[in-house]
Amino acid sequence: MKILIMGLPGAGKTWLAERLQKHLPDCAWFNADKVREMANDWEFSDEARIRQARRMRNIANYEKGCGRNVICDFVCPTNITRHIFEADIIVWVDTITEGRFEDTNKMFESPTHFDYHVKEWFTDTHQQLSQVVLNYMEKQNV
Repeated sequence: MKILIMGLPGAGKTWLAERLQKHLPDCAWFNADKVREMANDWEFSDEARIRQARRMRNIANYEKGCGRNVICDFVCPTNITRHIFEADIIVWVDTITEGRFEDTNKMFESPTHFDYHVKEWFTDTHQQLSQVVLNYMEKQNV
């Protein structure tokens, strides 16, 4: 199962992913900043964002192909980048109206499709989300 946790920079994607991973069986987690660091790719043009979406997809597909669940947290700012990633579940962390990078704010497209929408934080947001994901996995026989 591929889970995309997306939203503006500073919305809480990494915080949520780190906690969610602990509640899911055999689950890998990849943070976009760590993946960019490994690739030494700090460009943020439209082309670079597509490249990053493909990079994250390839990592996630490898883990999924090995029978693991995988969470990837990254901005994934456009419908095109979300389409490229091909998530089984999309979690939109929508807790802020502007991120800290103006270029990202300008290009960010609110998703037209998502499976879970985080609009505000609760002490058990990650536990609520884990139940949603586990129920989905059970229905899908994952």
